[in-house]
Amino acid sequence: MIEATSCGGVVIYRGKILALYKSYKNRYEGWVLPKGTVEEGEEYEETALREVKEEADVRASVVKYIGRSHYNFSVPEDVVAKEVHWYLMTAENYHSKPQRAEYFVDSGYYKFHEIYHLLRFANEKQIVERAYGEYMELRKARMWGRPRYY
Repeated sequence: MIEATSCGGVVIYRGKILALYKSYKNRYEGWVLPKGTVEEGEEYEETALREVKEEADVRASVVKYIGRSHYNFSVPEDVVAKEVHWYLMTAENYHSKPQRAEYFVDSGYYKFHEIYHLLRFANEKQIVERAYGEYMELRKARMWGRPRYY
């Protein structure tokens, strides 16, 4: 078994959540959250911010760490056990541009109920639920949009 670590972001701007549509040679299609592999010497938070920028061209800021997810998938030579660390983030505007080199063909910000049904993977739906709950609590406490509080 191969162990792999990735980091990603649940980016929220004005109550809407960033998602990317990936289409790989008509074999893989679906809406996902931006995430990617940790590079050597990189902190998890740095990875999450870099991946959001690379995959969606979004300059985001970390609000707080929201947890991790786990899943396995097969590659020709083995099984990969993936752990993904997630961060709640905010953006400066609605701009996004999908990274074509990684087979992302669309991107945008969606309301919670929309993205919940759009996302392909159950573990990402769970992370969005958690992140959106945190976002709503921060808004209620009038702390959303302020510098990090953790």
